[in-house]
Amino acid sequence: MKTLRNVLWVLTAFYAVMAVVYTVWTAVFDNDAEWVGIVAFALMALFTGFIAFYLGFENKPFAKKLLPEDREDAEIRDADEDLGFFMPATMWPFVTAAGVGGVFASIAVGWWPAFWLAPIALIGLLGWMFETYRGKFGH
Repeated sequence: MKTLRNVLWVLTAFYAVMAVVYTVWTAVFDNDAEWVGIVAFALMALFTGFIAFYLGFENKPFAKKLLPEDREDAEIRDADEDLGFFMPATMWPFVTAAGVGGVFASIAVGWWPAFWLAPIALIGLLGWMFETYRGKFGH
């Protein structure tokens, strides 16, 4: 957490410096500042600063138990934890993606196919959510 926060502070400083450099560069060579790039660099500096500040502010729970990347004596295997429970084989992500993709593709044709494709997306989502409650993997 501390490492990521420090990297984000470095990126914030880099983006802030680049905003100034870009402003001067475009003002000198083009005789008119290019505002899209200036605003983009300023917003990147602002947003990475927000995230870095938040990570530094919310570091209290990790003061007791340091993350492996913040310890000097940590091994690579220390960070190898279970990420969660994943189903070995399931069709529901495909059904959900097909339904959602069909709904978005129907915007190009007209809104009428979305009324038949949205229930498919909803059925896929509900099937995906509740698949561990019944059948072979139920618990």
